[in-house]
Amino acid sequence: MHGSHHHHGPAAHGHGHHGHSHAPRDFGRAFAIGTILNLGFVLVEGLAGIATGSMALLADAGHNLSDVLGLLIAWGGASLARRPASRRFTYGLSSSTILGALANAVLLLFAVGAIALEAVRRFSDPTPVPGLTVMIVAGVGIVINTATAMLFVRGAKDDLNIRGAYLHMAADAAVSAGVVVAGGLILLTNAAWIDPAISLLIVIVILWSTWGLLRDSVVMALHAVPPGIDPDKVEASIAGLPGVTRVHDLHIWPMSTTEVALTAHLLMPGGHPGDAFLHDAQHRLAHDFGIRHTTLQIEMGDHDPCGLQSGHGGRP
Repeated sequence: MHGSHHHHGPAAHGHGHHGHSHAPRDFGRAFAIGTILNLGFVLVEGLAGIATGSMALLADAGHNLSDVLGLLIAWGGASLARRPASRRFTYGLSSSTILGALANAVLLLFAVGAIALEAVRRFSDPTPVPGLTVMIVAGVGIVINTATAMLFVRGAKDDLNIRGAYLHMAADAAVSAGVVVAGGLILLTNAAWIDPAISLLIVIVILWSTWGLLRDSVVMALHAVPPGIDPDKVEASIAGLPGVTRVHDLHIWPMSTTEVALTAHLLMPGGHPGDAFLHDAQHRLAHDFGIRHTTLQIEMGDHDPCGLQSGHGGRP
């Protein structure tokens, strides 16, 4: 766990050549390993659940299966994001990572709903369960889910799509841990209600982690300014460039879970400042805010598109 911070910080301080391509490329192997491990485990756990009649194991297997789907969605999003732009998809397919994160969150909510319904039903109709078997199978689940989560820990901070995969796996390890505890308590007390009670607790844990992912991915899908970028600071930074009297039509939006684009109109009554100015402005935005796709329109101020006189506007 301790190795999570020092690999790459956010891409903000890199320079364009690697800033936006390294995140997805590193994780192809992680997705492949994670998918194979988890599919194998779903089969084992599902069969064990049927054999022992343990609803906890079956629910956990179902949740793990939703995870495999979640992994595949995140993997698809990361792979699509690497495809080059085309005439029609001029930004490439990078925003598929946002859709992936969104789909991931929605899937988790469905999985949680199914577990909760089953748990509630179990209170009225408890079934005796062999505690030891439950503990062993779920223990294997902890190992597999933790190992898979660790594959993604490096990218979880900078990329919402990778964070979705990471959260999914971490939540799964927690679920399996809960099932181990349930198995132990059943062994000790023989109380059948422990099984559904533990699964309801697990549901609350998953809901808590999914809510943040759902909120962030919806906000990104709506092209809101990405969290971590202060639009006022960006505007002040551009307005502070030499010769700029006003900034308007400033738009900042996420192109993917790791890339940000910006467009703005700059009022520069002194005339067009030349390419060096534009290069400096783009460099400043990439360096200070991690915004790598900048388009600036220079206006001389003869006509005012907003109907505001440039004389009394100054900086907004």
